[in-house]
Amino acid sequence: MSTECVQTRVQGGITSIRLNRPAKKNALNAEAFYQIASALNEARENDHVNVVVLSGEGGNFCSGMDLSASFDEGSKSYDDCVKAVIEFDKPVIAAVNGIAIGGGATIPMHCDLVYVTPSLKMRLPFVNLGLVPEFASSYMLQANIGARRAAELMYTAKWIDAELAMEVGIATAIVPEKELMERALQAAEEIAQWPVGALKATKQCLKQAHTSNIQQALDIERTLMLQQAGSPENTEAIMAFMEKREPDFKKLLQS
Repeated sequence: MSTECVQTRVQGGITSIRLNRPAKKNALNAEAFYQIASALNEARENDHVNVVVLSGEGGNFCSGMDLSASFDEGSKSYDDCVKAVIEFDKPVIAAVNGIAIGGGATIPMHCDLVYVTPSLKMRLPFVNLGLVPEFASSYMLQANIGARRAAELMYTAKWIDAELAMEVGIATAIVPEKELMERALQAAEEIAQWPVGALKATKQCLKQAHTSNIQQALDIERTLMLQQAGSPENTEAIMAFMEKREPDFKKLLQS
């Protein structure tokens, strides 16, 4: 399947899903969310697919929400994508290079293996947008790297390079840019040789202890996202982005 936002290929028990909006650094709009959900759901229902490899076209993984698009964060396509990512019951490998912001950083938190390259520029841009985390990342980041490390990255919205991603436990390994897909597909082939039933059962064992916490995180994130979206802080952040300037949150305290 080849579409505007996502390219999908199925071969040898492996579904490769590639985000395909390179001119936008694979930013996510409503159609992209819909197509990602559809690709994952198709892979889930296909008994001949044992593992998924997720990557981005054009030297970047994903720049997060397309802020130039008319899109409601609470729309059905977004919710369907969140559900498809979180409930996917087979191993997922993320091949992450270049820009990985917002959803480009939070979706890999739900992947089982994450390979990154030295070009990685990852960011959790929620507080600097006057918002809160998404994709249950408020829980998943803590589960993956620990509460204090997660708090530092969330509160500062600092840039995360490949070395930091490896140091804190976000990444499985750092690989050369030209070898990224080869390494991801090699791992996928190693996994795909095993029975899909055993792989699904093993993933269920690994995820079961986290299920209720993930749901709680989704609930509180949704509530507070609706509260923060459109707030003066969020409006200032979006205007600053559009006007290509730094946001000035201090002026809001003076008004």
